[in-house]
Amino acid sequence: MTPERPKQAQTAPRSTTFTAFGLQAEGQPLAPGLHVVATPIGNLGDISLRALGTLAAADAVIAEDTRVTRTLLAHYGITTPLVAYHEHNAEVVRPHLLARLETGAKLALVSDAGTPLVSDPGYKLVTEAVQAGHKVTTVPGASAVLAALVVAGLPTDRFYFEGFLPQKGGARRSRIAEIASVPGTLVFFESPRRLAAMLEDLATVLGDREAAVARELTKLYENVRRGRLADLAAEYAQEDPPKGEIVVLVAPPGQADAPAVDTIDSRLRAALKQHSVKDAASLVAAETGMKRREVYARAIALAIQPRAEETAADVAEIGDGG
Repeated sequence: MTPERPKQAQTAPRSTTFTAFGLQAEGQPLAPGLHVVATPIGNLGDISLRALGTLAAADAVIAEDTRVTRTLLAHYGITTPLVAYHEHNAEVVRPHLLARLETGAKLALVSDAGTPLVSDPGYKLVTEAVQAGHKVTTVPGASAVLAALVVAGLPTDRFYFEGFLPQKGGARRSRIAEIASVPGTLVFFESPRRLAAMLEDLATVLGDREAAVARELTKLYENVRRGRLADLAAEYAQEDPPKGEIVVLVAPPGQADAPAVDTIDSRLRAALKQHSVKDAASLVAAETGMKRREVYARAIALAIQPRAEETAADVAEIGDGG
């Protein structure tokens, strides 16, 4: 009599459900590839149903800090396995993640908060996944950069995200000087303990521009402090370092920061030798941070001036000959 083979334990399929508003829902099937998912920057309610479905249906969630992401998943009843991927292990873990994608895995990439790839190590994973021909999709959502920009009260038509400035004062001031003429609102991340020194350096290099310090956005103690750079620097220098996540925003260069008229004229004259009036105005406006229409008006005046002088000379010559 042939002995029976021992039965292998059956592994129950993992649940791909999530719970929101007291209701349980099933995550929709995902296509193989890397799904870049935005998560809340503080308020757990700031997540989309599509993001929840993606996190629930993925084979694994790739997280910068698994402790932070586990709290989010647990809040919505999601049991997807977590894989730690951060700057200290990225070089070792990334090949394994790419190998999983090669087998048709459905992976979700998140950051600790907000949109991945903004000041986190996800960039190289996305780049190599694209190069390997894997599908990369985005599930958009919260972003600290945009959240701060819309409440700062500063121009939003153009902005430049710098991220974290160098920690040392000399290098920090040098970098600020390099981006001083950017014709848009400057957006920075900063740590609480460096905030006062950073604001002082911004005021020293950029002049007394309008600025805003946005802290703990979407959280219980959300706070946005607005004012001139020098005033904000003085205020924070007299206080204990604030708590929480901080975004600093600085207004674009304005008339007070604009170069002198003779400097503008010399730049325009040089540009007009090689470009049309329109293109010369655009170039000089970008270099100086001045409004394009103001530079354009000055360029027209400079372009007309030689012709006017020639006409006046001709009239005088005719008069002398008469």
